[in-house]
This record gives sequence, structure tokens and C-alpha cells, in this order.
Amino acid sequence: MEEPIQTKKEDTIQLSKSGLWQIISGVFFVLLIVSVFTSGFGFGKNSVTGGTIINNPPTAGGNNVPNVPTGAVAVDAKQLVDDDAFLGDKNAKVTMIEFSDFQCPFCRKFWKDTLPQIKSQYVDTGKVKFVYRDFPLESIHPGSRPYAESTECARDQSKFWEMHDKIFQEQDKQGQGTVQFDLSNLKKWAAEIGLDASKFNNCLDSGKYKNEVSKDLSDATSSGGQGTPYFIIGTTPLSGAQPFAAFQQVIEAELKK
Repeated sequence: MEEPIQTKKEDTIQLSKSGLWQIISGVFFVLLIVSVFTSGFGFGKNSVTGGTIINNPPTAGGNNVPNVPTGAVAVDAKQLVDDDAFLGDKNAKVTMIEFSDFQCPFCRKFWKDTLPQIKSQYVDTGKVKFVYRDFPLESIHPGSRPYAESTECARDQSKFWEMHDKIFQEQDKQGQGTVQFDLSNLKKWAAEIGLDASKFNNCLDSGKYKNEVSKDLSDATSSGGQGTPYFIIGTTPLSGAQPFAAFQQVIEAELKK
């Protein structure tokens, strides 16, 4: 008499487990589909949870569709140019702004792999004005603001781009991840590129360019930036360390407008 009841109970439990497994399988299938169509979920060591900042990983290959943010506000690079350092013809048809973080490994990847091609093909030929603005993600990159301020101090001595390149070069020597920050390194590097050490150190220690960097940060987020590097090319926003082909596609389209 007890056996049938026990068997019936086992059957019920077995059926419940089967149903639960089907539900779980269905959920994972839906998540898989979503992941495919959204290029992942944005999790990883370069992501900040809580819906704030996400560093977009570089896209592999050379013919990818540019990662244009959806729902982005209307932007115009020429209207977002402050008094920041730039490369190229100031009257070039297309203005390209990079909002960047010196401790961001993807920003370093763009500087190393893609910027030289953009510079050679579009900046040096007078087609694009390339502007650098700061987007320090201080919550995950504690050195990002001092690094940003240091380049402005170097600019006082007409060596912005030398300091810009020096920081990325030294960061690159330390590996592909987010490196540790040391203020003494900045002062050492400044001397190595020929800056007047006393003037540079006084500028950096005084926080002279704190507000300048904060203004860049504000403009980056208000124009739709959600991670670094973030670009505005003419009227087109572009996120992440995309391959050269992605930038080329957008620049060519902007040149035809």
C-alpha cells in the first residue's frame, strides 16, 4: 500500500525536475540569443557594474560595422571642441574628437594600432582635425586624472603630444592590463621629454588643470559617452577601440556630407 504512494511521489518529483530543467534551458537559450545580437553583456574586469561606465572591448576583424551607440543624443564634433590640443588642419572638413583615459588599455590599443593609420591617411592629408579630450574613469583608474592634468601641464611648454605619447609608451611597456599609477613616474617622464621640471611639477602639484579635465569629462558624458575610448567623428558617435576600417567607414561618410 505504501509503495504506490511513494512511486507516485517520485514520479511527481521527477516531473517537476524535468519541467524546471526545461524552464532553465529556455532561459539560457533566450540569453544566448540576446548575447549574440548585443555582442555580449558587457561584463568583465573593464566593466563597471551598476549601469555607469563600460569600457568597450576592441572588435576583431577589419570589416565590422562601427559600434554606434543606440539612442545617442545628437552630436556635432565642431560644437564640442574646446581649447584642447589637436592634430591636423584646424579648418579640416571633418573634426574628430577622442574622449580618452590614459589608464584604459583599449585607449592605449587605439593609440598604438589605429591612430597612426588615421593620422597618415586623414590627419596629415588635411581631411581630418583630430582633437584629444579627457575622459578619466577615476572609479577604476585612479591615475587617470593626474595623467590627464599632466598633459595639460606639458602643453604649457608646447609638449602636449610628446607627453601624451610618452604616457602611452610607458603604459604599454607594463603590459596590456590596467597598470599601477605612480605620481613620481609622471615627473620622471616629463623630465625625460625635455620639460622644465620645476615648472611642470609646480603645475601638476597645484591642480592647475583640474577644472579643465572636469569640463572634458562633463562634455564626454553629456554627449553620450558611456566608456572609453569614445569618439565623435563629425556628427557620428563611435564607441570602443574599433579597427581602422570602422573609423574609415565613418570618416568617408562624413567627408561626403
